[in-house]
Amino acid sequence: MENTWENEIEIQIKDRISRAEKILVGLGEEWKKDQERHVEKYYELLNHIIKEKDYFIVTLNTDGMIFEAGLDEKRIAAPCGNIHWYQCEAGCTKDIWEEEEAGALNMVCPHCKKRLTPNTAECENYIEEGYLPQWKAYTEWLSRTLNKELLVLELGAGFKYPSVMRWPFEKTVFFNKKAFLCRVGEKFYQISEEMGEKGLGICENSLNFLMKVGK
Repeated sequence: MENTWENEIEIQIKDRISRAEKILVGLGEEWKKDQERHVEKYYELLNHIIKEKDYFIVTLNTDGMIFEAGLDEKRIAAPCGNIHWYQCEAGCTKDIWEEEEAGALNMVCPHCKKRLTPNTAECENYIEEGYLPQWKAYTEWLSRTLNKELLVLELGAGFKYPSVMRWPFEKTVFFNKKAFLCRVGEKFYQISEEMGEKGLGICENSLNFLMKVGK
């Protein structure tokens, strides 16, 4: 039986994963925890697929689920923050507290007595210091991908923070002769014309697609 177009794409991506020297994964809104899907198993599947590779993950999600899947935390950057970390809502200090520490403080900033709030990009006075160490690790890792067989998997990202993932990913692939971008999503799977044959846009829920690739 001949393969369908969809099967051919899955085979191509499996092959690219196998051959890749480095893999950059971007996780967008489709990976957000909700009541309908148990995203835990998809994170575990992702770990199974890339754990033997030199990878790095950038996630736009703030629910912290990615840190519970066995993935190497030293290879994860979460520039939009994490709901399990807390900051002063007024941004009076660069201090960031973990949940237990925030609870011990009765959710009150010890400096200005304002409320403590989740350290995420949704906060009006977002304190970026929480993610910056890992962002530095990411940029250093990225600098070592030049002229390497790099596969960029952008999974389920929209246009909420295109300057964090969408545009930089395209730029990275454009300037690396050995790089390839696979962008998967139900709505925003399109790639720019400049990508040419160096990119592929797939109109499908990225969780479903990963399940097929991981078989």
